[in-house]
Amino acid sequence: MKKLLLVACLIVCLFHTCAAAGPLEYDVVVVGGGGAGLVAATAAAEQGSSVIVLEKMSYLGGNTIRSGGVINAVDPEPQKAQGIEDSTDLHFKHTYEGGDNKANPELVRTLVEGALPALQRALDRGLKIYPEITTATGALWPRTHRLVEPAGTGWIRVYSESAAKAGVEIRKDTKVVSLLREEPLAGRVYGVKAVDKAGNELEIHARRGVVMASGGFGADVKLRMQHNPALGPDTPTTNHPGATGEGIIMSQDIGAAVTGMDFIQLHPHGDPKLGDLTGRASDFVQKYIYVNIEGKRFVNEAERRDVQVAGIMAQPETRMFIINDKNGVSDPNIFGDHLDDLLAADRVQQGDTLAELAEKIGVPAAALEATVARYNELVKQGKDVDFGRPENTLQQTIETPPFYATPRVPTVHHTMGGLVINKEAQVIDRRGEVIPGLFAAGEVTGGIHGTNRLGGNAITDINVFGWIAGTNAAK
Repeated sequence: MKKLLLVACLIVCLFHTCAAAGPLEYDVVVVGGGGAGLVAATAAAEQGSSVIVLEKMSYLGGNTIRSGGVINAVDPEPQKAQGIEDSTDLHFKHTYEGGDNKANPELVRTLVEGALPALQRALDRGLKIYPEITTATGALWPRTHRLVEPAGTGWIRVYSESAAKAGVEIRKDTKVVSLLREEPLAGRVYGVKAVDKAGNELEIHARRGVVMASGGFGADVKLRMQHNPALGPDTPTTNHPGATGEGIIMSQDIGAAVTGMDFIQLHPHGDPKLGDLTGRASDFVQKYIYVNIEGKRFVNEAERRDVQVAGIMAQPETRMFIINDKNGVSDPNIFGDHLDDLLAADRVQQGDTLAELAEKIGVPAAALEATVARYNELVKQGKDVDFGRPENTLQQTIETPPFYATPRVPTVHHTMGGLVINKEAQVIDRRGEVIPGLFAAGEVTGGIHGTNRLGGNAITDINVFGWIAGTNAAK
């Protein structure tokens, strides 16, 4: 027995000796296995770099896999076929002005000009999209592409498969705890320290570069309230549990600058019980209206998300209903929810008449009927003189039964603030200088969206800047 114990001790000692023999080495280390991280890893590996992705959660996907998955890109051919006029200049205008002119114009220009090439890269790797161009919630213009696969699963499938094909090593349940820099606030970033699921401490060196793609902080109540105290602990969130901002903090620890940390977006389409965006009967603004508990419209449904949220917050009980008819149903919706399941779970209500629907959701029937009739009149006139919806969202009346109502409340969705980067996705320090060896992409960054992110631009962001970050880290 003593001999067995001695042998066991020797094995354990030998293991720890080997583990401590030296750091692991790769060309590129990517922190985070969400959309931006997987895109960056693919870009670096396809150039011949050895790449490792470190993901603290037990799964890949981050907020990307929980998103609607839609991507904004000016795409002339299908847009022209639908009679949609668009340009990268207009996309720039919407994005920059939609964020109150608080973004870095150079980053916005990089975003909009890189959008279509980014979409094409994904299509070349097997992404499937529907041909119809739509308008995501708060996108401001019909340039939104919808995936065939639900939510953001298509992006994660395509880029996890592409990363694996290119030889990327992925370690889940491995939390990065700090960045390694030659000096505390100077020199090159050359790797990371991490802890795996078993509690083993790892030191991983990057011969070429580290990409920080760890996401935002929408799920961290304390950090959220530090930067925006109005978002109390009871405010629901669409974010996955790992969106807690450590990547921002550890980058600040080695000198990185941040911007716009108080710019936190709420989404108007939060589920009242779950906080997420699932459970809607209708997906796109051309096919629905909003009403309050009095059965009345109260805001331009095609406006910026922050404007929509402010409108809801001003209503009695701070909630609303999305109203659509049979022709406005998305079945399945962009999250893969089927209408029958939503009805069975009481997440959506149905009425053969507007009066029946009004009774089910507890709003005055006469008011709802009058609201829908007025909206249909505005559609036929082609001008929303009541709330100013643009003409390209006034395409469909609500008059074919049955009718549907989806209850919604505001929910924390996206943190626009984060690490300061330049158009090469290099992280900038507090003196305004590039931190050698450190790149960043995705929601961990700031300065791209200003005070408010347009719906559909987050997926554009992770694809455009994820690719730039991975490409440059590999050089």
